Amino acid sequence: MHDDRRITEQRLDRFVRDRILPAIYGRAIPLELSSWDVPGEPVPAAEAMRQLFTPQEPGAPWGKAWSTKWLRLQGEVPPDWGMSDATAVEIIVDLGFNSDVPGFQCEGTAWRADGSIIKAISPRNYHVPLKLLGGGQSVDFYVEAAANPDVAQGWSFAPTPLGDKATSGDEPRYRLGRIAIAELNETVWELNQDIWTLTGLMHELPMELPRRHEILRALEHMLDIMDPDDVAGTAAAGREALREVLGRPAYASAHELLATGHAHIDSAWLWPVRETIRKCARTFSNVVALMDEDPDFVFSCSSAQQMAWIKEYFPELFVRIREKVKAGQFIPVGGMWVESDTNMPGGEAMARQFVEGKSFFLKEFDIECREAWLPDSFGYSGAIPQIVKEAGSRWFLTQKISWNKVNRMPHHTFSWEGIDGTRLFTHFPPVDTYNAELHGRELAHAERNYREHGRGTMSLVPFGYGDGGGGPTREMVAAAHRTENLEGSPKVRMGTAKDFFTKAEAEYTNLPVWVGEMYLEMHRGTYTSQAKTKKGNRRSEHLLREAELWCTTAAVRLGNEYEYPREELKRLWRLVLLQQFHDILPGSSIAWVHQDAERNYEAISRDLERIITHAAQALAGPGTEEFLLNAAPHQRHGVPALGIAKISQDDSVVEVDQSGDGFVLDNGLIRVVVDANGLLTSVVDHASGREAIAPGQAGNLLELFRDTPNEWDAWDIEEFYRRNVTPLTQAEGIELERTPNGAVVVVKRAVGSSTITQRLTLDAGARSLGISTTVDWQEREKMLKIAFPLDVRADRSASETQFGHVFRPTHTNTSWEAAKFEICAHRWIHVSEPGYGVAISNASSYGHDVTRAVRDDGGTTTTVRTSLLRSARFPDPEADRGEHTLELSIRPGAAIADAVEEGYRTNLRPRFVTGGHAVDPVVFVSNPAIVVEAVKLAEDGSGDVIVRLYESLGERSVALVKPGFDARRATATDLLERATDAPGVTVKDDSAVSLALRPFQLVTLRFSR
Repeated sequence: MHDDRRITEQRLDRFVRDRILPAIYGRAIPLELSSWDVPGEPVPAAEAMRQLFTPQEPGAPWGKAWSTKWLRLQGEVPPDWGMSDATAVEIIVDLGFNSDVPGFQCEGTAWRADGSIIKAISPRNYHVPLKLLGGGQSVDFYVEAAANPDVAQGWSFAPTPLGDKATSGDEPRYRLGRIAIAELNETVWELNQDIWTLTGLMHELPMELPRRHEILRALEHMLDIMDPDDVAGTAAAGREALREVLGRPAYASAHELLATGHAHIDSAWLWPVRETIRKCARTFSNVVALMDEDPDFVFSCSSAQQMAWIKEYFPELFVRIREKVKAGQFIPVGGMWVESDTNMPGGEAMARQFVEGKSFFLKEFDIECREAWLPDSFGYSGAIPQIVKEAGSRWFLTQKISWNKVNRMPHHTFSWEGIDGTRLFTHFPPVDTYNAELHGRELAHAERNYREHGRGTMSLVPFGYGDGGGGPTREMVAAAHRTENLEGSPKVRMGTAKDFFTKAEAEYTNLPVWVGEMYLEMHRGTYTSQAKTKKGNRRSEHLLREAELWCTTAAVRLGNEYEYPREELKRLWRLVLLQQFHDILPGSSIAWVHQDAERNYEAISRDLERIITHAAQALAGPGTEEFLLNAAPHQRHGVPALGIAKISQDDSVVEVDQSGDGFVLDNGLIRVVVDANGLLTSVVDHASGREAIAPGQAGNLLELFRDTPNEWDAWDIEEFYRRNVTPLTQAEGIELERTPNGAVVVVKRAVGSSTITQRLTLDAGARSLGISTTVDWQEREKMLKIAFPLDVRADRSASETQFGHVFRPTHTNTSWEAAKFEICAHRWIHVSEPGYGVAISNASSYGHDVTRAVRDDGGTTTTVRTSLLRSARFPDPEADRGEHTLELSIRPGAAIADAVEEGYRTNLRPRFVTGGHAVDPVVFVSNPAIVVEAVKLAEDGSGDVIVRLYESLGERSVALVKPGFDARRATATDLLERATDAPGVTVKDDSAVSLALRPFQLVTLRFSR
């Protein structure tokens, strides 16, 4: 019996390969080709079609990396083609595909002569139906062919120059394949889909199950009755032989899969943003064409940025998409500007992802997304549930957690509780992919893998080629129809994410709960890779804070004398949000992407500095006095939070003594000993008198680690990196500089081919030591960290995240704890024991690790390391090479409140303006525990002032918030600035607001002027 089955399966495989597939297209004639090669970057279709097209040799090589060739295809369809009910005429276009994987090689867009998009051309989707050309028997249309190189190189992870246009070479990478008018035999095509569905199901059924053998016998019968020399003529009989096994209904208890069309298009990755724009047009035109053919087909589109690109660059396609949205087939989901990283964006940036995304979908499509949709982001911050709920959404979808290397997520449908206690209905599809083809293997895996059997009955499956785009194909839609009610298979129903969540939420009410972050046990290196991109992001976030604050203050104080730069701020925000996409900010893209990002950040900084300067000068007025602009939420140098005033004079000085060949710096608040090699042998705050540095050890210790991940170079750090470390304990030189505000110890080091200069700065009145590390980084496959071994017995660390902080154990009792050997922190990380703590803040770093060890004296050393630089070789072989300046501070004797303050101080540089008068804050908050994260004017143009605050200490806090201007009324709103009931918010008669907030609660207030 076993041999009989194997023989039949071999026979079937060969029959499909050698007989059925060649018979799908019967007669074919080549088309006449002409072409025009774009000399530089892509041009609009109308411009391309005006060019001189010259004869194009069929089968010729073409396309240096990243180039574009326009082809014109012309011919006449023979009059007798496509005349039967079982045939249709199509044009098949093979651009020279070097594999059957779409999205990672050459691809094309078919255009009508009138400048309208027809559909995409890619592997597994290289047909253009004649009926889409406008009628008649003449063929005359264009194909925009993109010579995108295969940067992944079959996922070999080998360093390649292909990711940088300057180094990608001039040699042609492709050779034109078959381009012809062909007659499609629809019956043969349908038979092939029948076989694909049944064989996929059969191979997933247990050997002992009768259903498996029934399918095998039916397939065998089909092979017997079909004529291999006349596949077209006997295909209908072959389909009839399979009709009964395809018609058997599913079990009543079969798992239900809601299948929604999808194309996870990375907004940049192994291609630049400019190519993503074209990928979106290709994919969405495919989708619209499928919708025209099948009214049951539904597609979920998750990125407002991608829709904005279509509106700007492909307006005709955008109109067609809008029609499909109205028809309920093209469904905006997620409500974010892009599918961003969630570990590293700041709190206000995460809020703006939803503000900009949801606002766009509401304005353009009158659709409010109720689900957050992040299938591929590299772990999920514990702040997300509150942010999603505050944006007016109620559901969350993720897929990436299936990539965990060590621990398996215990649930697929659950309630996710964030750091503030907010709970969010969450689904983690058991199909374990967001690029499903609806193959029997995937469907069976989803059913077997589902961990909620007995409580829930359904899960979601996003289907369609993704990452590089492509989306669903007609073959996938055919598979969905065939498995809608098929014995032995889960029941597949096409629908929307909303359909799924609504039904799942109703049937599964007593949900299990997952508390805190969903940490991805992979891709930990993304907290550190491409340091310049990360520095640009952090700097941009804080410049935007300053710009909105001072522009709002100017609008309130000066009225019609000052015009709030609403549209320019929106443009800049959207550009920052784009670069928080989960392959840009994490540093996992090709060189071209990061070069673009760095140029964008420079332009953002330039524009925001101009905006801030203009607002500040308008506020301070004419005069010659110097004022500090304090954009921080805490008082600084006697200047109130969010205000502009003269600095209070500090008469304290920094005393400097020699200590051997090193120095002792003391400003009366902290005392620091720097040894002859630039290491911190002592850091004491005078208030406690306690030593922060562990006995016999030294802080500011730079450590060089071997960094050779198993697979994903720019993405991963493997735990074994710790076994190969070189401490940089020797300095080449150390010297002292006096400054008007204090003293600086300058330390020079060298390692490998790299040079390092550190500046250890203690200013008068400062409670922290600043450490600026400038590195000319020339290493390969190395990681640089800076370590602070602290005399603190900390069983957990606190790391800032969006609108709060997250605690993580410093021990490794369980596999879940051991897996978190590299963690993400925003502006600060804090370790403490009862009564004493130390804060390490940073200006652009995210990766950290915290370890603990018991010393011989019985004490415990807790070592905090900040990851400064990596040097991955794929996908950017030159990643991070060059000069970097990374800034940190260490604050001894610090509570959480001090860490919060230090984080803002480190990231908001002192800014001065010369003018005639001080300016009061536009808003006052009585308790510094409740932090103002953003001040801006309302999105609706009303001139109302929006203030976003959060409880920062992780405890219940109360405060009075008062507007610094005459306000008619105050209301609590959601992130989209719509009035809402917010717990703990009480509005007073004078428009002041009393807050009684739970730990980490986020509140948005609207003050009407």
